[in-house]
Amino acid sequence: MPQILIDHSPGLDFDVTGFAKEVHQLIPQIVNTRVEDCKTLVRPAAQHLVGDGASTEAVVLVEIKILAGRSVEVRSTLSARVTELLRAYVRVPAAFCVEVTELDRETYVFVQHSGQ
Repeated sequence: MPQILIDHSPGLDFDVTGFAKEVHQLIPQIVNTRVEDCKTLVRPAAQHLVGDGASTEAVVLVEIKILAGRSVEVRSTLSARVTELLRAYVRVPAAFCVEVTELDRETYVFVQHSGQ
């Protein structure tokens, strides 16, 4: 379970692997889960646009998907802490969005496929 999706502007120079590893360590401090259960996908965008296109600031969007049932306070704390980490890793003008969403326990399916 936690699924972390990181979308970012093309060419953004930031240690996304280091950031993801720290997020994996952070999540179990706030949400009842294990580091081993965290999974991250990083998706550098081919292009991005802010507003009317006049801005050159970078964009980083982070979505963290966790199983439903955590309080608003827990989700808010996680969002705030991940935003703090982004500030430490991204050293250029940027717009950040961090969202913690809930996966429906009744419909969420995770399979560890052996590849055979």
